[in-house]
Amino acid sequence: MDNRAEVREFLVSRRAKVTPAQAGLPPGLNRRVPGLRRNEVALLAGVSVEYYTKLERGAIGGASASVLDAIARALQLDDTEHAHLLDLARAADGVPSSGRFRRPAARPGGPRPSLEWALAAITEGIALVRDARQNVLAVNPLGRAFYSPVIGDGGRTPNLARFQFLDPASREFYPDWDRFAEMCVAVMRAEAGRNPHDTGLQDLVGELSTRSEVFRGLWAAHDVRSHGAGTKRFHHPVVGEVVLSYEELAITAEPGHVLLIYTAEPGSPSADRVKLLASWAAEAKAPGPA
Repeated sequence: MDNRAEVREFLVSRRAKVTPAQAGLPPGLNRRVPGLRRNEVALLAGVSVEYYTKLERGAIGGASASVLDAIARALQLDDTEHAHLLDLARAADGVPSSGRFRRPAARPGGPRPSLEWALAAITEGIALVRDARQNVLAVNPLGRAFYSPVIGDGGRTPNLARFQFLDPASREFYPDWDRFAEMCVAVMRAEAGRNPHDTGLQDLVGELSTRSEVFRGLWAAHDVRSHGAGTKRFHHPVVGEVVLSYEELAITAEPGHVLLIYTAEPGSPSADRVKLLASWAAEAKAPGPA
């Protein structure tokens, strides 16, 4: 990915989102750009217009942390956007986001036995492991039943982004499809900033940009976010609608891999449906009569 273009488009898109009123500035006359002007960002950040213009054109290499922090404040970036700006600056300087060179991402393969045991120990929640490229690498038994529309009957490694944008079944599985699509792309955009030399991620972005107009538009928006924790709504083909809370945990033994655990509020209709799904999955797995 072209770092200078990424920096330019990210800063321009963030500047367009902040109005003078939000920044505490007078509106002025003859405004021909949405959001703030370059000179207004420079004023708020305490740098010269020439220097900010240079940064916005993509020449961010060598910018100090204090300058980047000031620009983040001027553009009212949230924590994830601020981190993304720092990642882009590190990439321009040739420094990985971790502060040390990351080993190349491994090709998707079988999970470690100990990881499979840990997943199997999670019996009342839906658990899956995914990598930075949105590949589903491992699931617990309940997760396999829950994510059956994504996993399918086998073949190549299931990929959450491909399912989201290329499989029509995703629109039924995700009732809030537009929201899920925005989240998926924003998480991928943040990962691309952390690891801009991941050719597998670049290939995935290229594939989805070619095959999905919606993905192409969302990618061009340059929005970023972290997954972290929250609540999502699903519609499962066996048990119907469920509302689940999720927690995302980093797997330190495999940089870039995360463990996602979905659980339902105890005593809720969704909890009852998750239990029903677990029973259904156990019966489907049980051998039939001899």
